[in-house]
Amino acid sequence: MDLAFLEERWLPKSVLCLRGYTSHKFLHDLLAGVTVGLVALPLAMAFSIASGLTPQAGIYCAMVTGFLVSLLGGSKTQIGGPTGAFVVVVAGIVAVHGVDGLFMCTVMAGVLLAIMGAAGMGTAVKFIPRPIVIGFTNGIAILIASTQIKDFLGLQMDKVPGEFWHRMEALSGHLRTLSPEATVLAAATIVIMVLCRLISARIPGPIVVLVLGTAGVMLLKLPVETIGSRFGGIPSGLPHLEIPKFRPELIHGLLGPAFTVAMLGAIESLMSAVVSDRMSKDRHNPNVELIGQGLANIASPMFGGLPATGAIARTATSIRSGAQTPIAGMIHSATLLCVLLFAAPLARFVPMCVLAGILMVVSYHMGEWREIPQLVKLTKTDVSVWLVTFALTVFADLTVAVEAGMILAALLFISRVANTTTVSQVTDDYIEDGRVHILQDKDIPYYATIFRIHGPFLFGATDKISIVTENIHQLPPVVILRLRNMTALDATGLFALEELAKQLHASKRTLILCGVREQPSRLIHQEEFEELIGRKNICENVQAALDRAEEVYEKLEAKKAASGK
Repeated sequence: MDLAFLEERWLPKSVLCLRGYTSHKFLHDLLAGVTVGLVALPLAMAFSIASGLTPQAGIYCAMVTGFLVSLLGGSKTQIGGPTGAFVVVVAGIVAVHGVDGLFMCTVMAGVLLAIMGAAGMGTAVKFIPRPIVIGFTNGIAILIASTQIKDFLGLQMDKVPGEFWHRMEALSGHLRTLSPEATVLAAATIVIMVLCRLISARIPGPIVVLVLGTAGVMLLKLPVETIGSRFGGIPSGLPHLEIPKFRPELIHGLLGPAFTVAMLGAIESLMSAVVSDRMSKDRHNPNVELIGQGLANIASPMFGGLPATGAIARTATSIRSGAQTPIAGMIHSATLLCVLLFAAPLARFVPMCVLAGILMVVSYHMGEWREIPQLVKLTKTDVSVWLVTFALTVFADLTVAVEAGMILAALLFISRVANTTTVSQVTDDYIEDGRVHILQDKDIPYYATIFRIHGPFLFGATDKISIVTENIHQLPPVVILRLRNMTALDATGLFALEELAKQLHASKRTLILCGVREQPSRLIHQEEFEELIGRKNICENVQAALDRAEEVYEKLEAKKAASGK
């Protein structure tokens, strides 16, 4: 087997990116690493506290896993660490099995992730339909926000119940203990973070509110709860290496949670890697990424850390700050280490209400709420799957939701394939109607190219559309996608077509669809999708698409001629 092929398939991105590494790239990585390291600090503490652990556990996790994910993973600019997806499941594990149970569960999940990567199952995550993923993220966002109400309002409560309904009842019963100072400070945190995002995506909102909020509490001596008053501060120095206690009696009870942690870690890390690819114009290796994530999760409990995965917001922040290679992720870890060594005493002044405000903003952004209006316009099956996943995530248990989601995915796939199977007689009308769709007698002009989708374009197959954009800058001005033989389409497939249209539009190219069959046509002829593609760019057959391509090209040429004058 070709050595270059083996290297490309199994070597971490850090090794591949170091070839031709320059001082110029290092300066970019240095700036990005320090920036995202400071951004990760309040998020790591907030996620850890929301999970029922100490704030330093989150910092240890971000530091150790962030370094290992960058060193051993398959993405060029991925940033690893604790994320909101794990908050609910980690809190549940700690409540039932204690911290030792969490450490065992994290190691078990890490082993599962590493095995998945080594077995070449990195692409298997794509077999989870988009309605299920959105249901997960919607539900997790609601749960995270509900866990932050206590600190956001400064309520005086000894314990917050784990179940959603009981939690909301307990919180409503303690509203009379609301702290005006904490509420105002938390609300100001949200306002400032929103303003930072509106002004520029480069402004690190979490750092701004952390500094301003902490300074305000110190200077004005506001009577609000801080990390120091609840946890006694954060210890300075390096985390201690300690092998987690192995308790065989917990294995059976932790199998379900470990599977949930592994699946959530795989889903979020690969979703984050896709975002990283789009922003950095690279292509991640999903199997190597899962191996890196697995090894990072095996190591995290040895330093008192919690589960970790790819962090979409921190990854995007790193890329916007100029990250070029995985070195930026390693510098992000070194930045957190420097904070532990030299600035840990200052963390005791960080207000809990500020961290709650930060998590409220994080939960909103991770919820993917903008997807819902489009989702409810899809088939009843897609809407039902989303509602079931969302309801189970919020009102039942995340482990149950993951398991039910996988079963729903299998049933959904079987149903869609079965519904697209047809038997019909070949008649003279059928032959005549098909003439406008055939390619054999058509002349394809130099300013257009045609791709085709053959078979059901459902979850699990949507990554194949990437062949269109592999050499996007070599494509002509017009790209025609022939859908005559695309027998079925679902929400995941529709999302993939939207992303393709956006990529082509960004490269100053036009996408034209043609020959859509009945079931896909119902999804494609939605107002939002038609506006994105352009109603005139959805044609009945390939001949109409070629005519439309000629019209588009003539307009482009006329525009060039006019601008040349």
